[in-house]
Amino acid sequence: MSLLTNPRMAALAARAMQGAVGLGARRATAVAHDRWPELPRTTRELRIPTSVGSAAAVVYLPATDGPSPVHVNFHGGGYVLPSTELDDPLCRFLAAEAGVTVVNVDYVVAPQHPFPAAPHQAYEVVRWVAEHGGDQGWDGARLTIGGQSAGGGLAAAVARLALERGGPRLALQVLHYPPLDLATSAKDKSAVAERPMLRPWMAEVFDGSYVPDARQRADRLVSPANPADTADLTGIAPAVVITAELDLLRDEGDRYAERLRRAGALVHHHVVQGADHAYDGNDDDLARRVYDLIAARVRDAVAA
Repeated sequence: MSLLTNPRMAALAARAMQGAVGLGARRATAVAHDRWPELPRTTRELRIPTSVGSAAAVVYLPATDGPSPVHVNFHGGGYVLPSTELDDPLCRFLAAEAGVTVVNVDYVVAPQHPFPAAPHQAYEVVRWVAEHGGDQGWDGARLTIGGQSAGGGLAAAVARLALERGGPRLALQVLHYPPLDLATSAKDKSAVAERPMLRPWMAEVFDGSYVPDARQRADRLVSPANPADTADLTGIAPAVVITAELDLLRDEGDRYAERLRRAGALVHHHVVQGADHAYDGNDDDLARRVYDLIAARVRDAVAA
């Protein structure tokens, strides 16, 4: 048994990873901002009050007149790494190509804030965005959400809470190579890539830090693709699910797409051929093609 299955060891490893990311944050941010310089970066900062503490966000503004639709983005990082700026290219792309205001959220991460802090904060952020469009210059009635990796898992949790609590109304949820079954051990998942980007030991760090109590890993807000979750999802927000062919997380994403299809909620399921987890961070051509797909689906979902 790996030492990283011990939540205390996982938390220590997670803090070390956070420190390493912090040391390289300035460089990583510069690289993200330099990608696709033809896409404008018109932004402002915002703080959104929640019961978990205020959430910082960067708001990306489209070149449109009047209140625009709004898309709330949740970054990846295994629920552990505060990698908000890595989604800057995607946020600029959606603002420019989908014509939406993008709210890129810096949500709380583990082990400092273990489950269920992040999904509840994410839901409260989305509810606030829906309710404060008049003050902020966007149309909260035309609202979509999405995220990459752990951010996709959070988007799925927000959509579930919106279904259970009667709102806010979500025009679309975009789940991009999301983790959706933490109840299944990473060692029982298989990646096709010869040298996978996401390794089982990394998943152990992320899962053990985010949900240290293994009994909670079957919770619907963590593992909606696990067979233990059998609730009726009829009425959940329409969904685009994007999985990567070689990814350790592909099978659970595919399973959840099928579950959404049975509930009548699946708009589109796209498998990115020949791609591994987080492929869009280093393959500009492939990233553009998939971002085009996302932008088109978002644009269609919020069309007036």
